[in-house]
Amino acid sequence: MNEKGLVANLLYLAEADYGKDEGKPPLSIGLWAQYVLDNYATVDEAVKGLRAQPFRIIAPTLPDGSAADLHLAISDPSGDSAIFEYLKGDLVIHHGKEYVVMTNSPSYDKQLALDAYWKHIGGTKFLPGTNSAPDRFARASFFIGVVPRKIDPNFISAVPERDFANQAVAKVTSVMRSVSVPLGITTPDEPNIASTLWRTVSDQKNKVYFFDSATTPNTFWVPLEDLDLSEGAPVKKLPIAGGKYYSCNAAAHFVEAAPFQFMQADPATN
Repeated sequence: MNEKGLVANLLYLAEADYGKDEGKPPLSIGLWAQYVLDNYATVDEAVKGLRAQPFRIIAPTLPDGSAADLHLAISDPSGDSAIFEYLKGDLVIHHGKEYVVMTNSPSYDKQLALDAYWKHIGGTKFLPGTNSAPDRFARASFFIGVVPRKIDPNFISAVPERDFANQAVAKVTSVMRSVSVPLGITTPDEPNIASTLWRTVSDQKNKVYFFDSATTPNTFWVPLEDLDLSEGAPVKKLPIAGGKYYSCNAAAHFVEAAPFQFMQADPATN
């Protein structure tokens, strides 16, 4: 999430094909979301900018042999959202407030078709229950569509500060947990079906970022207003490796990060 409340998420998409347009500047797949957050404040701006395709995606095979195939979802505080996929070398964009759920494969048009099928059946009667991405898409789409969108008197008294924003975060987190792949479960030869390692929730209006790790029982959060985002401020990080965990506003626990080192590639060997 950037300081304007624009949020970007990347998820695995086995069908991704970025093409081989050598005439445009290259952008690493790992920087795709960062490019959006660095250059745009709203979804509409991002859609207009990315539709012009100012770069070509470079997605080399990962060191473990897995393909770096991803699709991108973005949203902003107005509720606008968009999904970006490269299929057969072409950029496909789904733009609109109705696109509120994205999982992994298959391509988004096929996920929408499957979701329409399950909506016809009705989620109160039956929902698909496997750990496949289409089944998780159908469940998430149903659940996020039926959770109350106003203060719920049944449990608002238990919500921190009895605040609707925190109630909304709790509801979204509960939906995400219900469609997560349990820790330790993997499916051979299907890298798009793997254990959920973490979940994040973004309060885009109040600009608070929540992190829910699958390996700890705690959720922590970081209000952007508690960070120094001024020009020239030092780059900081929140240590989470090695079993370190938090259960609070973790902004005060950020430490200064070591400076990045960049190496110039040798054109004769790369």
